Amino acid sequence: MKTLKFTLLVGLCFFVSVQAKAHALWIETASQGKLGVAHDVKIFYGEFALNERDALEKWYSDVRDFTLWIVAPDGKKSQLKAVPEQAYYSGSFTPEKEGVYTLMVSHEAADLGGTTKYHFISSAYVSVGKSNKVDANLNDNALKLYADNHQVFAKNKPVKLFAYLNGKPLANKPVNVASPEGWSKEVMTDENGMLSFQPLWSGRYVAEAQNFEKVGGNHKGKDFDAAWIGSTFSFEVK
Repeated sequence: MKTLKFTLLVGLCFFVSVQAKAHALWIETASQGKLGVAHDVKIFYGEFALNERDALEKWYSDVRDFTLWIVAPDGKKSQLKAVPEQAYYSGSFTPEKEGVYTLMVSHEAADLGGTTKYHFISSAYVSVGKSNKVDANLNDNALKLYADNHQVFAKNKPVKLFAYLNGKPLANKPVNVASPEGWSKEVMTDENGMLSFQPLWSGRYVAEAQNFEKVGGNHKGKDFDAAWIGSTFSFEVK
């Protein structure tokens, strides 16, 4: 009986671990905004590639307690209020300057998945006016994806992204790119953390980078021996 209970416990921990790792946070917002006009933002949790958006009560651990940040083109960082809806959180901001705005979420789940710590990250950009140059230094997420120039990209033309972990290129790692048609593909970064792919459909895409390492520590009074971090970047293709 003790062996059976132990086996079930291990299986449950593995199931929780897989569920947490498979799911992700992502931000959905229009890629372009207008001065003086409220711009809507939505935050989802689930499986974008499968068009699964979990109801709030099904979000893993305390992921619902994330903080949504926005950084203006001049570097001013402020928190945006996130309002709970049925299957997402909503927020908005009103651009006061031209340039690229950076939206960010970074949250370490309170609960471990077995003995693994999980860190959920997401970012998105909004261009206002003619300037679309991204200042990647304004995004202080530990793991981030971005394009040098933020815009509504064109289908059948290459999209080039960069992945950075703790300020260094995420080199030679797979990044999953998912389309609104349910298509997804793993694209490898090069030694500079760069990846490129050609979108075949219009709509919103989500790219996700991950990193897993065997490292020990204590998180909220619980010992862990591995750490997983996942980061998404959402953008539009016309």
